[in-house]
Amino acid sequence: AAGEVLRAERAPWSRRCGLAGGRMYSGGGGGSYPAVSLSCPLPGVPQAVFAAAGGREQFETRVTLLENGLRVASQKKFGQFCTVGLLVNSGSRHEAKYLSGITHFLEKLAFSSTAKFGSKDEILLTLEKHGGICDCQASRDTIMYAVSADTRGLDTVVNLLAEVALRPRFSDEEMEMTRAAIRFELEDLNMRPDPEPLLTEMIHAAAYRDNTVGLNRFCPVENTDKIDREVLHSYLRNYYTPERMVLAGVGIEHEQLVECAKKYLLGVEPAWGSRKTKDVDRSVAQYTGGIVKVEKDMSDVSLGPTPIPELTHIMIGLESCSFLEEDFIPFAVLNMMMGGGGSFSAGGPGKGMFTRLYLNVLNRHHWMYNATSYHHSYEDTGLLCIHASADPKQVREMVEIITREFILMAGAVGEVELERAKTQLKSMLMMNLESRPVIFEDVGRQVLATNTRKLPDELCALIGQVKSADIKRVVTKMLHKKPAVAALGDLTDLPTYEHIQAALSSKDGRLPRLYRLFR
Repeated sequence: AAGEVLRAERAPWSRRCGLAGGRMYSGGGGGSYPAVSLSCPLPGVPQAVFAAAGGREQFETRVTLLENGLRVASQKKFGQFCTVGLLVNSGSRHEAKYLSGITHFLEKLAFSSTAKFGSKDEILLTLEKHGGICDCQASRDTIMYAVSADTRGLDTVVNLLAEVALRPRFSDEEMEMTRAAIRFELEDLNMRPDPEPLLTEMIHAAAYRDNTVGLNRFCPVENTDKIDREVLHSYLRNYYTPERMVLAGVGIEHEQLVECAKKYLLGVEPAWGSRKTKDVDRSVAQYTGGIVKVEKDMSDVSLGPTPIPELTHIMIGLESCSFLEEDFIPFAVLNMMMGGGGSFSAGGPGKGMFTRLYLNVLNRHHWMYNATSYHHSYEDTGLLCIHASADPKQVREMVEIITREFILMAGAVGEVELERAKTQLKSMLMMNLESRPVIFEDVGRQVLATNTRKLPDELCALIGQVKSADIKRVVTKMLHKKPAVAALGDLTDLPTYEHIQAALSSKDGRLPRLYRLFR
């Protein structure tokens, strides 16, 4: 038997692969080649090594805590470029004891001159050598300095981030330019045809009156001249401390990032000195509910050959939950199930044309221009709201349609629509996490809030477990809260806050009837 195996091994390759008889096929160019079995290895060609899904540890986010309290988090990702940034637990919610607008100033002043770099141009030229770009974004609870560049420039990038965050100059010229930029942005905000950013500010102000996430994210015009270098330094001294920071990186080796962090972020003397912090605001968000109304002439927001018609915009919201709670996932599914958009949205797969706000609202009421669901979530609270817009004469009817949709959320949830919402949410999550900057933000925010990171497969498993009973439970709890209402435009026919509250407490979501002697 051994001899037969040996003879078979020594047999010509063509015979071993079932090509006995040496059959030949003619090629198009007049030549000929032997018939080859695709299941046999080719002679003289090295054995192929295929990529295989490795262990879970390859995909996990690694986190290291430095001696000064700074956390360093990294995520592997194949590619020549990396995204590295510094996230700080600081935002407009921490400005209660300070002048409102400091975070807005810091966002605009980011990547300006520092102790080491003489100007913004010098910073951009340094980044250009490594094919890099930079960005700073501030929200209500976080400010994020990020750089995307070639991985070989990691040392330069971390040095630059440390300089920008801890040793900015805030020269007089830069302060004046920032004041001008903020004034222009505030003017633009009020003239924009899309009032969504303005409404988001208003709904937060109504929901959390004068506290934490209800504080204005934009700098009020009257504060632009009051905020100077001293005001910024007094704020930074309390909030830009290592234990409130995360250095996050995607597409780099963890050990390399830790070494750079130790080199540039350990024992650094910030521009505002290293005195002890004393006024750190640890307030928990207090949901109050309420209404914020702004009467505004919206008839000339977009002039031209095809102007946008005059619209009144309404946003109604209710408190949901924080992103640290288990109910966060059912609320995310609910938000996806409500969906919605503008009446001019092009349809197609994945555009949410089968969501409730399309099927029940935009498809049935042609006069409504917009109906969109939003879910804002923070570490201690959350807000689920619906934005709608229509002609000022139909405001009352529009409000009733929205309150009815809120009540219907607590009703029966079809198996098909629930599965569609869950699949759409998973799809959106996975598609977003294909982008390196999005992975960076996800890693940074999760580590900043929880010191760890839930991987996409864990989140998908949690989404898959959501049942219709979970949706009903979270909605019933949400409907017991007072509503938050934001209204912008011609508000002549806007129902009273008490009537909106009564509609959300009723069984069918209808507004109380109005009885008038004179019409």
